[in-house]
Amino acid sequence: MTDLLRAALDAPGFSPLPPRARDLLETLDAPPRLGAHLRVVHDVAVALTGWAADRVAFDAEAVLFGAATHDIGKVRHPEELSGPGSAHEPAGYALLLSHGVPEGLARFAGTHGSWSAPDVTVEDLLVSLADKVWKGKRVPDLESRVAGLLAGEPWEAFLVLDDELSRIAAGADARLAFQSAYPTSG
Repeated sequence: MTDLLRAALDAPGFSPLPPRARDLLETLDAPPRLGAHLRVVHDVAVALTGWAADRVAFDAEAVLFGAATHDIGKVRHPEELSGPGSAHEPAGYALLLSHGVPEGLARFAGTHGSWSAPDVTVEDLLVSLADKVWKGKRVPDLESRVAGLLAGEPWEAFLVLDDELSRIAAGADARLAFQSAYPTSG
C-alpha cells in the first residue's frame, strides 16, 4: 500500500471505512484518489443512514459497505477516476465476488448507477444517493424514488429529504477538495 493511499484512508474528518472495505483497498493497492473518493461517499452514507433510520427499514451495514466499495472496479479501470465510463461497474462486482464478498454486498458495485431499475432496493437507492450528493449533485428522479419510500405523506417526505440533502450538499466543496488532493495513481 502506498503512503498516499494510507493518507487518504487515515485522514481525519471523515468516517473510517468498514474494516473489510479498507482491507480490500489495501490488498488491491487502490489508487489514492479512489481511496479518498470512497471515504467521502461512505461518510455521506453514514449521514444518510443515520438520518433515514427512523424513516424507512433498510440494512445500514449493507449501505455502508456498498458506499465504501461501490467504485472498487476503478482499480481495474483507473481511467474512470478522472473521466466518464461505466466499465468499472461489472468489473467491481466481479472483483468483489472474487475476493469472497457475498453477492448481496458485491451488487452495489454494479447497481450504484442504476437507480431506475424496477428491482432496485432501498439500500441500492441510498448508495446511489450518497454517490451523487457527496459532490453536491442533485438528481430529482433518484430523490423522488427515495422520498417515495419514506414514512409519512409523500410531499412531507420529499421536503424533509430535500432539507437533509441540502445540508449534506453544503459540504461538497470540502469533500471535492479532499478527493482532488490525491492522485489517480499510486
